[in-house]
Amino acid sequence: MTTQPWENPVKAALKQGRPVVAATVTSNSVDSAAQLASMGFDFLWIEMEHSPVTLETLRHIVLATRGAKAVPFARVPVNEIWTAKRVLDAGVHGVIFPFTSTPELAAQAVAACRYPPHGRRGSGAGLARFAWPPVEDYYDAADQHVMVIVIIEEARAVENVDAIAATPGVDAMFIGTSDLSFSLGLRGRQNEAAQHDAIRKVVEAGKRHNKILGRPAGSPEQVQQFMEQGFLLFQAPTDMGFIAAGAKRYLEPLEKSRRES
Repeated sequence: MTTQPWENPVKAALKQGRPVVAATVTSNSVDSAAQLASMGFDFLWIEMEHSPVTLETLRHIVLATRGAKAVPFARVPVNEIWTAKRVLDAGVHGVIFPFTSTPELAAQAVAACRYPPHGRRGSGAGLARFAWPPVEDYYDAADQHVMVIVIIEEARAVENVDAIAATPGVDAMFIGTSDLSFSLGLRGRQNEAAQHDAIRKVVEAGKRHNKILGRPAGSPEQVQQFMEQGFLLFQAPTDMGFIAAGAKRYLEPLEKSRRES
């Protein structure tokens, strides 16, 4: 069957120099994920490191969001071949690897997302093929279009960042600013000289090796600020964060009127 060429829309946008923003899914609600996927975000950051989202829920989210603007990516709980294999076979379009602090781990992340001879991904892709857009050959399309994002979130990752950035097949380096702050001994504090220096080193390495740079962004203003520094890939707040923020905006005027009455 002849099909129109398909390209991962996140990769396509980044190739054109356009920013992409992910909504972070941390709850087991498929309805919430589907709602977020239809609102204008570029991809879903399905959080499997810091949330109770299971493989079964991931699969349901992938199926529920087919045809939506936001395509599904998953952050796996650990950088291992088998963790990537499970989410890829569920049909995700990108894998986010935490604590990728050495070039060996960066190479392992790439290998986990590529079929032999380019990598070590196993060939059981029946469910993944069913969830993807129509492509002539899933294996070739996956090798070309699955996005590999590695997270720089330890001091030793900053020390190794040039070698990590030089790893072929890594599409983007994402700075996990909170864990990086803890690794630097700052206990989560962000606006510190050591944190700024570490981020600068990552940005410089990414630019040297033509890697996309990413980081969390809590507001549209932060997206604009970080774009000026060279970042193009952003993690927006979580589903629960958006619910809490919306509820707060709704309730605050009511609380004020109650106090005044």
